[in-house]
Amino acid sequence: MGFSLGKYFTERNLCVSGYYSQNSKSAKEAAKFTGTKYYETLKEITEDSDTLFLTVNDGAISGVYSEIAMLKISGKMICHCSGAMSSEVFDGIREKGAFGYSVHPIYAFNHKLKSYQGLSQVYFTIEGALEHLEDMVNLFRQIGNKAEVISKEEKVRYHLAAVFASNLVEGLYDYASDLLESCGLSREFSKKALLPLFLGNAKAIGAYGVEKALTGPVERGDAETVEKHLNASDGDEREIYTLLSQKLVEISQRKNPTGDYKKIKEILIKE
Repeated sequence: MGFSLGKYFTERNLCVSGYYSQNSKSAKEAAKFTGTKYYETLKEITEDSDTLFLTVNDGAISGVYSEIAMLKISGKMICHCSGAMSSEVFDGIREKGAFGYSVHPIYAFNHKLKSYQGLSQVYFTIEGALEHLEDMVNLFRQIGNKAEVISKEEKVRYHLAAVFASNLVEGLYDYASDLLESCGLSREFSKKALLPLFLGNAKAIGAYGVEKALTGPVERGDAETVEKHLNASDGDEREIYTLLSQKLVEISQRKNPTGDYKKIKEILIKE
């Protein structure tokens, strides 16, 4: 994320001072990638920056901040990029005269040199000290992103939503691939055959919303096929299918208010 945000910021003419890391190799690589400076000490980068982004794992945020808190940080803004943690992780920051924020892009960073290319379409949520909260939101809006304030109390449920739309979808895809392989298809075929279906559906959701994008037996009210699916599955697959199909009934009823989903509901409730 540090590579991606820095590159994205510099491409939009934001002033990025540079990078510091205990792993000097990584910091040097990031500085070169973004055309910024490599800092040998935390003290130096803190002195040169009015805002610090701690792009480290969640478990390391508190420890890194405790080192920063020993420096002169009055008037500075300290940000982390955790989806689940709030700015409260910056313990005692007000007493230091500084301001803490959680700045989270709703995006999966899976390549340090390429992920920045998709950031222009990303939505950001921001939470933290009121003094500069509007400034932080406007920073992202000014470079073309959608950004909104979220309360610290909702950070965990917010992150849960992101996991549902990202990581858990990957779990579902793997389940689907395993099912294909269990039908006697090769592993290579099973892992890739669903991609056009998966990607096409994702694009349709983005373009039209879940109601218009939804197809399949539940949306059609095809209770017979739903029952066959349940009979062909067991264990976790059956439970997942049932729970998600119940959600699909809700979506289907929004899409087709006059549709008859009574039989499907009855089948799913039996589970």
